[in-house]
Amino acid sequence: MAGKTYQVIVRGKFAPLGDVQRAALLARADEHEVFRAKFTEEGTVTYERSLLAFTFRCLIPATEEDGEAVVIGRAEALAAAAVAALGVDHRDLRSVSTDLDNIKIRHRARS
Repeated sequence: MAGKTYQVIVRGKFAPLGDVQRAALLARADEHEVFRAKFTEEGTVTYERSLLAFTFRCLIPATEEDGEAVVIGRAEALAAAAVAALGVDHRDLRSVSTDLDNIKIRHRARS
């Protein structure tokens, strides 16, 4: 059972695209706009119509012993699979993770 949850953002570039791949991504671009992005365990891929880069957002459950490298490795594997499901390949992945236990919420004082 996971003891922690990490919010991970993976950014990458699309590998060189062929005309068919480019057309397929453009046909589904509205489904992958940034306003539809969510942090879920399955993850969400977003990209712009320029088709240069993509962003993948996900939640990664982890044990207390799992380090950041393990968490990021899992997230990057999910990102690679999600991009492959779009029929394209990726390159140059960069990731950042946040342990949700470390987020402090400041509540506004009510007047």
